[in-house]
Amino acid sequence: MAYQYIKALHIIFVVTWFSGLFYVVRLFIYTVEAHEAAEPARSILLQNLKKWTKLLWFGITWPSALFTLMFGSYFLYFYAGNMPSWLWFKLCFVAGLYAYHMSCHILYRQLQHDQFRYSSQQLRVWNEVATIFLFSIVFIVVLKSALSMLWGLIGLAAFVVVLMSAIRIYKNIRNKNKGQSVNT
Repeated sequence: MAYQYIKALHIIFVVTWFSGLFYVVRLFIYTVEAHEAAEPARSILLQNLKKWTKLLWFGITWPSALFTLMFGSYFLYFYAGNMPSWLWFKLCFVAGLYAYHMSCHILYRQLQHDQFRYSSQQLRVWNEVATIFLFSIVFIVVLKSALSMLWGLIGLAAFVVVLMSAIRIYKNIRNKNKGQSVNT
């Protein structure tokens, strides 16, 4: 019975963690774009965005990451000594996700100190990294077989190509719209 409750809590915190990761990078993008705005809008926007980012980061994203780790660790205990191969693959992607989380923390600190090292376009690409981790982890957990995982990774590679193409197309549309608004 405890297994199901822990699994449910693990899934809930994975969902809230991903929600935080998806949204916090969007706030990073908005912060970088607000930095380019004229005063007084710039100061007002930056003040609010920093506050919202801090609340999201420490109120939802970090706690969710820690609870995910805590409840997920139970499954390592549950599988102790007999971990299936798919779980090793999943753990590799989860380790990558925590590395991504830590890199987002570095970005968070930089932006809180008005260090703007990345463009909004670079952050848009960075925002999609969490999506790639999400797809990878879910497919590994659901498919579990090596052949299915191989097809899943091939599909993931195709998904990444489509995602990066969509970002490039979006950038071109934004640039075209900016050019039109300047001309009118």
